Amino acid sequence: MNPSQQRAWDGLRERWVVELPAGERTTSVAGHARLDPLAVFGRPGPLLVEIGSGAGEVVATLAARRPEANLLAFEVFEPAVASTLSRLERTGVDNVRLVVADGSQAVSAALPEGSITELWTFFPDPWHKARHHKRRLVSPGFAAMVARALVPGGVWRLATDWDDYAEHAAAVLAAEPGLVPVHDGPAPRWEERPLTRYEERGLAAGRTITDLAFRRP
Repeated sequence: MNPSQQRAWDGLRERWVVELPAGERTTSVAGHARLDPLAVFGRPGPLLVEIGSGAGEVVATLAARRPEANLLAFEVFEPAVASTLSRLERTGVDNVRLVVADGSQAVSAALPEGSITELWTFFPDPWHKARHHKRRLVSPGFAAMVARALVPGGVWRLATDWDDYAEHAAAVLAAEPGLVPVHDGPAPRWEERPLTRYEERGLAAGRTITDLAFRRP
């Protein structure tokens, strides 16, 4: 961490960071770990979950726009979480909690069935090499877990700037019986999603941004 990130981490993490029991790796989630959204936030409300929240551009912006919702963000890179803490303090929101852990494991094991109103996975690592495709976040097993974790009518929103990953994700989600597409083909860009620096870099490089949206019936 740079000095400003370290100050944010030391001074703000008790306010916004939720600890989860770790598995074999520090960012993995123990099999017995459980997250009770009502206990975490101290109030009922729609649960919006972001996996791979980076420096918090999306979660901080949308938390301010949706004060009635509870936003839970997962990120494995501590310096990015520290930057998110600074952003949350500047934004002045209190309806966000951060977890330094693998969000795919947490959704699969720690969150109750039928608890997530919206899941966001924006610009996940595409893992380009064929031998690394098994590491991609979007997989048949994870899609089944998301279908279980969403409330009826809940939506999984995805975005990527790599065409092959968009094709892969669309095929995986279309094959999951617990999910149905919100649109016929790719979704229009979700208007509420702020334009992040990562997306800007993809556009500057000439890559096409593809949005997908699937829901639990």
